[in-house]
Amino acid sequence: MSTSHDRSGLLRRMFDAAIAAAQPALCLPRHLPPPPKGRTIVIGAGKASAAMAKALEQHWPGPLEGLVVTRYGYEVPCERIEIVQAAHPVPDAAGLRAAVRIGALVRGLTSDDLVIALISGGGSSLLVAPGPGLTLADKQAINTALLSSGATISEMNCVRRHLSALKGGRLAAACHPARVVTLLISDVPGDRPEDIASGPTVADPSTCAQARAILERYRIAVPAAVENLLDSPEGETLKPGDLRLAKTETHTIAAPQMALEAAAQVAREAGLTPYILGDSLEGEARDVGKTLAGIARQVATRGQPFEPPCVLLSGGETTVTVRGAGRGGRNVECLLSMAIALDGLPGVHALAGDTDGVDGAEEIAGAVISPDTLARAWARGLPPRPRLDANDGHGFFRALGDSVVTGPTLTNVNDFRAIIVDARTGSNQ
Repeated sequence: MSTSHDRSGLLRRMFDAAIAAAQPALCLPRHLPPPPKGRTIVIGAGKASAAMAKALEQHWPGPLEGLVVTRYGYEVPCERIEIVQAAHPVPDAAGLRAAVRIGALVRGLTSDDLVIALISGGGSSLLVAPGPGLTLADKQAINTALLSSGATISEMNCVRRHLSALKGGRLAAACHPARVVTLLISDVPGDRPEDIASGPTVADPSTCAQARAILERYRIAVPAAVENLLDSPEGETLKPGDLRLAKTETHTIAAPQMALEAAAQVAREAGLTPYILGDSLEGEARDVGKTLAGIARQVATRGQPFEPPCVLLSGGETTVTVRGAGRGGRNVECLLSMAIALDGLPGVHALAGDTDGVDGAEEIAGAVISPDTLARAWARGLPPRPRLDANDGHGFFRALGDSVVTGPTLTNVNDFRAIIVDARTGSNQ
């Protein structure tokens, strides 16, 4: 009979395999374009951008230069590409300075030049360039409000694109007439290029009117400067068919599905049948946790839709509407809700974590649960439901010693969830 320790170890091995599958050193080299006649300029933004830059440097046959911005703690030393660190998820002045320098770096290029853009999740806040009439303080306030509103990542990035001087294809327009090759590591449901770091080098079909509707939907108050920008032509992004994007191409080099498939192979090697439920699950984290618990319970008690022993894998990006005093964290919120719904169901263990190593605002990737999670919590005076109501999943799992800490993973392919169902329980608890 497998112990909770054994199952926690297996869950962690699956999580580690998911992260390893999305490492730039593994997936970037085969997507590099041939060198140009002219200069090669490397730009980038995101939690994986520094590791992407390192992989590019090691495999590039000619001269190059460039600048990428990554999250504090995610720096990877490079020889020819400058690495700058800035704040995430709320932008700071370092990100603003980096964005200004990147914009200047790509201006004045010729048709013989090549720009390689290294874009990954986190780039929306790291490449902060306020649109006309806006300030860094405006962007910080709106970012903070969006993060706690319950808006989806697609909705948040729609707003961000229309309030930026570089996102929504504007950075690619600044590169014109040079050729632009964008290499993406996706952290968004559906892998839509315009949603990855808010699409600085790709066309954007969304409109200012849609951005305004999102702000109204979540009752986010904005200053007059934001309203003015969204009411003006300057707020519009580059649309499909724009001639300034004619020499751009985009390649997604790593995505959540790849990570889930790597985890599935680890499960098979451990003698468990893996089932991938989806790589783009969205919704309130606590609701997703409750739904996944319901599926796990049906497997454990009915053998439907899958016969145990098995592993249920899923990815995507849930949201947390922060109403309590906690700091959120969509993976721990999902997991705590799942534990409450499972209510100690025997033979079910789970892990939820962010593949970038940071869940919400905490330097913690996620956590694990086992059949005795709630019992141990009650024994320590940690009532689970009030902790969930307070959006304090991190505090809950930290107190139990069940947090999952990876440190900077140097990649980002969204959330990862794995649920092990060991055997039929024979009863519908």
